[in-house]
Amino acid sequence: MDTPYDAWAASQGIDVVKGYGVANVYELPLKWWDRMGGHGVFINLQGTGYLDDAYVCSIPPGKSLNPQRHLFEELVYVLDGRGATTVWQGNGAKQSFEWQKGSLFAVPLNAWYQHFNGQGDREARLLAVTDAPLVFNLFHCEDFVMNNPYVFSDRFKGEEGYFAGKGRLYKDRVLETNFVADAIHIEPIAWHERGKGNRTIFFELAESTMGAHVSEFPVGIYKKAHRHGPGAHVMILTGQGYSFMWPEGQERMRFDWSPGSIIVPPEEWFHQHFNSGDRPARYLALKMLSRRYKLVPGKIKSDVSIKQGGMQIEYEDEDPEIRRIFEESCARSGAEVQMPKR
Repeated sequence: MDTPYDAWAASQGIDVVKGYGVANVYELPLKWWDRMGGHGVFINLQGTGYLDDAYVCSIPPGKSLNPQRHLFEELVYVLDGRGATTVWQGNGAKQSFEWQKGSLFAVPLNAWYQHFNGQGDREARLLAVTDAPLVFNLFHCEDFVMNNPYVFSDRFKGEEGYFAGKGRLYKDRVLETNFVADAIHIEPIAWHERGKGNRTIFFELAESTMGAHVSEFPVGIYKKAHRHGPGAHVMILTGQGYSFMWPEGQERMRFDWSPGSIIVPPEEWFHQHFNSGDRPARYLALKMLSRRYKLVPGKIKSDVSIKQGGMQIEYEDEDPEIRRIFEESCARSGAEVQMPKR
């Protein structure tokens, strides 16, 4: 039997992409979406665990999408184009900010918002990751989710400069901000515990219980395998390579990727990312995980060895076949292997 979320998604009149990954989100066919006022497609991959989902929506040249508000949270990444978004609470003042390809922001919970395409000669495309599955399955009432008048003024009061891009950098590579102008070129911070040359920056956006991060790793390098809960949408921003995903003790699944590829590792599946191309690889992860508003208490052990009760497989503990396959992949592409010796 379908869940309440499945029934709602089916009522939207657009296609739903399923599976373990998307080869190229830029090439997904879209259908007209009445609710949004643009063309769209849902992306509901196996690894979401019904915590979150994703969708792509296009804004016609020189047009806007319909005004929206809802009780599910939403992270938005700009796939292509330039434009602006206006956000407001009820009859309050409206705040507008401009965005471009690579921008990242969150819509404050249940605030009104509307996206505008600032270019008259081409469409704009947005990728959003939301916690709609969790919310619809909890309340199973579309009117309550989509037409609720409650104002979360503790998250957004309509204050001037809310989306100005100002931020505060905390320890552990966490940037608290409401708008990231360019996730493709922002400077991450070294995090060698996750692999040689790895750099990462985490984003806390709009007081959300969802979170995001950007990670980059050099040519001829791969990250250490680790595992965690469901719902992390990993989208490749730059580079060429592949990822392995596998349940403990079972066969690995391989996914080759390039800019626009998306994978979502299922809950507690190990996964590992490999840069076998000729330029640094960078990805954006959008997920149901805030480091400020945690759903589960305690330290996040994504960089702690499984031998010490953590989630990570150290290089010296991995299957030697993993290194052999990587070296062969780099040889085919002409990339020099930069991995530490065993």
